[in-house]
Order: sequence, then C-alpha cells, then structure tokens
Amino acid sequence: MTINGAKKVLTVESEALLRLRDSLDQSFITLVETILACTGRVVVTGMGKSGIVGRKISATLASTGTPALSLHPAEALHGDLGMVTKGDVVFALSNSGETEELVALVPLLKRLGAFTAAATGNSNSTLARASDLHITVAIDQEACPLGLAPMASTTAQMALGDALAAALIERRGFKAEDFARLHPGGKLGKRLMRVRDLMHTGREMPLVTPRTSMKEALFEISAKKLGHAVVVEGDGRVAGIITDGDMRRLIEHHGGAFLDMAAGDCAHPHPLAIAPEAMAVEALGLMESRKITSLVVTDPDGHLLGVLHLHDLWGLQMM
Repeated sequence: MTINGAKKVLTVESEALLRLRDSLDQSFITLVETILACTGRVVVTGMGKSGIVGRKISATLASTGTPALSLHPAEALHGDLGMVTKGDVVFALSNSGETEELVALVPLLKRLGAFTAAATGNSNSTLARASDLHITVAIDQEACPLGLAPMASTTAQMALGDALAAALIERRGFKAEDFARLHPGGKLGKRLMRVRDLMHTGREMPLVTPRTSMKEALFEISAKKLGHAVVVEGDGRVAGIITDGDMRRLIEHHGGAFLDMAAGDCAHPHPLAIAPEAMAVEALGLMESRKITSLVVTDPDGHLLGVLHLHDLWGLQMM
C-alpha cells in the first residue's frame, strides 16, 4: 500500500507537469521578454509553500544571470515593500489566486512602477485579473491523499520557475564560465574554472634562460616553490622545463658537476603545454594521465603565459 500510494503521488505530479507543458503559451514568452528588458530585478513572492518555491526560483534566477530576490508578501505590507523599485518585475505565485496578502500587494506594486506577473491555477482569480500578466498553472488534483497539502501545485510552480530560468539562460547566452563566476566557492564553479583563473604569472613564475647555470636554476626552483623552472628564450617562447625529478637524476649521473651545466642542456625540450582557456578539470586530467605535477600555459605560438601546478588544482581532486 505504501509503494502504491507513493507511485500515485508521482503519477499525479507527473500529470501536473505534462499539463503545464501543454498549456504554456504566449504569456510565458511575454514574461521572458519582459524580464530580458527589465531594468531592475525579478522579485518573486508567495505565501506559505508557494513562498518557499518562490525563494528557490529567485535563487535559481540569480545564479544563472538574472538579478532576483525573494519577497515575503506579509512582510512587504509591513515595510519590506521598499525592496521593490520602479523597473522591477514582480512574479507572484498562488495556486488559488486569492491569497489576501498578494491581492493587497498588487496595486501597491503598480503604484511603485513595477510590472506584475502572476502564476495561478485559476485564470479568473482576483490575482490573475489584477496582474499585468498571468500564466496558468492549473492542476487536476493535489497529490496529497487528503487533497489538502500543496504537492502537485508546488511541483508545477517549481517546474515553471526552472523553465523560466532555462529560457533566460538560452536567450542571454549565459555560458559555463558565467556560471563559474557566480559560484566561485562551490564545487560546480571550481570544476568550471579556466586555467587562466588558476595559473601563476609574472614574478610568481620560476624562469631561467637556456644559458642560466643549473646552480642558479636550483635557486630559482627553491625560491618559487613550484617544483620546476621553465626555460624561456629571449622572445618569450618556452624552450624547456626542469623539474625536481630532473635535478635528482642529474645528481645521480653527474654528481655536483651538474651545477655548472647550462639549463638549456639539462631541460626537457618539449614540456607539456595547455591553453589558458582550457578548463581546469582538463588540466587536472592531463596531469594525472601523464603522471606529472606541472604544466606550462602558452599561446598558440608557444609564448609563455603562465605555469600551473598540481597543487593549484587540489580542490578539484576532492570532487
């Protein structure tokens, strides 16, 4: 009985989503166009469970390139209305369309110069008629066995919010790197970071010339603490790389005499390179597959732009 009841809930909610899919019309397109032209923010509001869904929708919009915030309608009537400014788009959620706080809020929002859009289950409701735009999110029945708790209705509201965010992502041309900039501390953002965001540049790079003595190269490797030194020609092109491992092998074969050798004679002439626009996870995969700890970052002509160490990608290994 428990499994059958659970399956019924999922069936009812699935049917609600299919009904929403089939009912989307020009009003949805108008809402997308209005938000794209919006000079302010999208303010999502709703009472009770609809308010909780609204907070999720506003968070999704904000994280995908559409400035948005959540407004509690009751608090708005007691001072928080100051969060809304002229040019904002207010998106109100109410299954019945008769939520008192929202109905009372609409004329005040219009007075402030905000555009009002409502998503309700009843196109003839007070909220639907009072708003500048209405999207119908009607369901045949709630999934709650008692027919009381909002389940299918809030599922449909949530899906509508996701559809709205997805449409805006597509229309704005919002890309993975844009998402990463808005999620610098999260796992998703880190995985989407570019090599250019993590590489060492300028004075942080351990650099030597082909004529630099290995003694000086050793000092440079020790000073920069990246476990290698890049051999660079006068025009900035990469001529090779010398790693800690190379140092150990030189000692085994030449003893202390290697310190007087030239860096150009001891370096690997073709170090593994990567472009600055490459994804950080790509760099990590390259290092792990080749069992190396460093990459040089170059332009198409082989000029050095930066260096990347495995430690710079440490957080990605934990994901």
